[in-house]
Amino acid sequence: QVQLAESGGGLVQAGDSLRLSCAASGRTSSSGTMGWFRQAPGKEREFVAAITWGSTYISTFYADFVKGRFTISRDYAKSTVYLQMNSLTPEDTAVYYCAATQRKIAGTGPYDYWGQGTQVTVSS
Repeated sequence: QVQLAESGGGLVQAGDSLRLSCAASGRTSSSGTMGWFRQAPGKEREFVAAITWGSTYISTFYADFVKGRFTISRDYAKSTVYLQMNSLTPEDTAVYYCAATQRKIAGTGPYDYWGQGTQVTVSS
């Protein structure tokens, strides 16, 4: 079983940057996928970015709306995945969730584990 803990959210102004962190604990795997989703009030949860890895490869996937602003990465030594978010806009305001699976998937799902979420609020 894997437990996920997100951090790094907060209140920022438009144009600012944030780096979200997702620390994984419990049983981890040498291969798998971790991703970021977000959910704004009254909206469906949407895919943001994902990173999938194996012994011979690492691949990343991004939603179209990222447009080069966000970068997902992983620190394997710390069992932590990051989402670097630049040029934030009020439309990025949402609860951001970390998700994980020990399977290698294309990015959008399905995921087996979910964090509690971290709030990102971007003011104009």
